[in-house]
This record gives sequence, structure tokens and C-alpha cells, in this order.
Amino acid sequence: MSETTQGLPGLRGTDHIGFTVPDLDEAVDFFVNVIGCEAFYDLGPFSDDDGDWMQTHLNVHPRAVMRRLKFLRCKSGSNFELFEYEAPEQWHEPPRNSDVGGHHLAFYVDDFDAALEHLERHGVTILGEPTVRTAGPSGGQTWVYFLTPWGMQLELVSFPNGKAYERDFEHRLWHPAHPAD
Repeated sequence: MSETTQGLPGLRGTDHIGFTVPDLDEAVDFFVNVIGCEAFYDLGPFSDDDGDWMQTHLNVHPRAVMRRLKFLRCKSGSNFELFEYEAPEQWHEPPRNSDVGGHHLAFYVDDFDAALEHLERHGVTILGEPTVRTAGPSGGQTWVYFLTPWGMQLELVSFPNGKAYERDFEHRLWHPAHPAD
């Protein structure tokens, strides 16, 4: 009987997160000039006028055109791969958190109040007042959701003294440039 492992053999972490935006230039401007990410390369366009490559490899409509993609890095986190597509039957509204496929990106900051003021100065839509957790597994965390200009949900989060659950959970950050331990 062969030995089985739980999960992907050799898993080290998350390399990048890809998402589609309606206007790549607007999204890059927002992530670079408001959030503070660094843009480092782009590719495209990609399409297959006669075949099914786009559908087979990317699970999009066979006539979809991926106009451009751009990679960004936001300090020490995962890279972002931003796509701008044009496709038949394309949805143009971002999903809500309650929708299947709903999601948000959370940005950790050292100074929550200063970061929130920065977003407000840039006219960013903030959803409600910040939530401060004092008890439970997220005790020590402050967070608030906000929106990109095209309606994608993001989160500002800080827990400078750690979260309560971390007292019992050991974890280390991974990066491919660091040798395996």
C-alpha cells in the first residue's frame, strides 16, 4: 500500500492571485498610486480566432480575447495578475462576498488609522466603520472593507500585537527565493 499525503506534495505557499478588471490602466493606477503596489511586467493580447485554446486552457469563451495582463507586487505579499478581457456573455458586475466566487483581497497595514485616512483622502468608498475585535480567535484585529473604483471588494486589516488564535498556531512565510528549510 502506498503512503498518501494530505494536500499537494511540495506545497510552499501562494505564488499569485489573478483577477479580471474592466480597465487595466485604471486598475494599475489604483493599485500602484493608492494601494502602493509595484507594476513589473505585462503580456498580451491573447486569443484563438478559430480553435478552443482559450476555453480549454483558461475556462473562458472560445472567442474571448485577453487584451492584456499586468503583474503587480504589493510589498511582501503574493503577486497580483490583473487581466483585461473582452468576451461574449461576459459579466460586468463584480461578485459580492455572498455570491459563489465572491472574494476580497485584504491588505495588512502597520498603522490602521493612517491607512484609513489615506484611502479617504483618495476618495475611496469605505464600507461602514472599522470593526475592532477584542475577543475570540480574531481578538486584536481591526478591519474595514473598501471598494476599488470598479466595485471590487478589498479589506484594510491590522493586528500589531497578533491575533488571539496565533498564540496556539505556528506559521512561517514562504518565498521561492528563500531556500527550503
